[in-house]
Amino acid sequence: MRARTRDRRVYLGSHPVLFALLAATRRRPALRLGGNVLVHDREAFVAALTRIPLDRTAPGTTGGAAGRLTGGDLLFDQQGDTHRQSRRDTAELLGAAGVTRLRPIWTDLFSQRLRPLADGQPVDLVPIAAEAAGATAAALLELDIDPRTLAAATQEAAAAAARAHLPGLRAPGTDREAEEAAARLSGLVTPRGEAGAGLAVILAVAAITTTVATLPRAAAWAADANLWGYAGSPALADELLRVTAPTPLLPRVAAADGVLPGGCPVRAGDRMLLVARHALDAHGRDPDPARPASAQIAQLAFGVGPHACPGARLARTQLGDFLRALAVHEPRVVRARVDRKAALPAWRSLIIEPGPTVRRAKRDGGQSVTAGKA
Repeated sequence: MRARTRDRRVYLGSHPVLFALLAATRRRPALRLGGNVLVHDREAFVAALTRIPLDRTAPGTTGGAAGRLTGGDLLFDQQGDTHRQSRRDTAELLGAAGVTRLRPIWTDLFSQRLRPLADGQPVDLVPIAAEAAGATAAALLELDIDPRTLAAATQEAAAAAARAHLPGLRAPGTDREAEEAAARLSGLVTPRGEAGAGLAVILAVAAITTTVATLPRAAAWAADANLWGYAGSPALADELLRVTAPTPLLPRVAAADGVLPGGCPVRAGDRMLLVARHALDAHGRDPDPARPASAQIAQLAFGVGPHACPGARLARTQLGDFLRALAVHEPRVVRARVDRKAALPAWRSLIIEPGPTVRRAKRDGGQSVTAGKA
């Protein structure tokens, strides 16, 4: 219960009105509110992404926000052979060979940055996650840049773009701030090979914002629910990705009429708010590595269909490595602050310290070993 209560603070602190609305309507598979369609049910969620033609670059969508960041030169607005080739190129960068190449970057960094825990000292997991994300993105895009600088610029640009496209009232100057932040990020990102600047920007944004949101939240849940004994099982990372739902809401715009399961009509131009958090049952089912959700359900954390996130392998591997690096210390959370400006629900700081078993073992001159359950 403590883990769920703490994680709920992330949602209520970042977008309280929006997530209160989504919680109040979640018992309906799909619900029309004016020109918006709220989609909660798993079957309707999948159908919206695979059966309803989508306008990938419409204002008020993820693609529209990406277009704001890149000037429209990106994966979202490509069609046919161009789209398929870009997807193949991206999948190759993020596939098994790419993950093998990138993995030492974050494993070495985790080893270094978590070392104070071995001495009984607290650490803040958010800057560690940001540095790991920035270092991974810089290597992925072959950028010679300080990873913390890249991470900060990316988070700023993503947050500004999100404020400009999420439902709700906008503060004056929101669009200008988004444009300026996007320009600063574009100035840092050098095109990689045949991938254009737009694709490089969007890869950086996707990799960094989700990593900074996911790693600390997953660690907090593992600590609060005492799941460290499962750190050796891949199911722990999958289950924590399911309940944290790093991208909990997918705004999409229908390009043609359709009908969702349950009979809810969708008209061309409707904005569909696809609640991944509810499709994954993140709101109702706690993580259970001993009895994890099916692979088909777990995959929904990365979308479904031709535009599903190609970085699933990297995300799962990186989170698994992070959890294993933490598990030997069996840490507990001592302080947490919500990031109220981030593009995705995230912690601004998450301070942990070694757990009591580890502290006693160190005091007695012994060692604590987390076996890990398969």
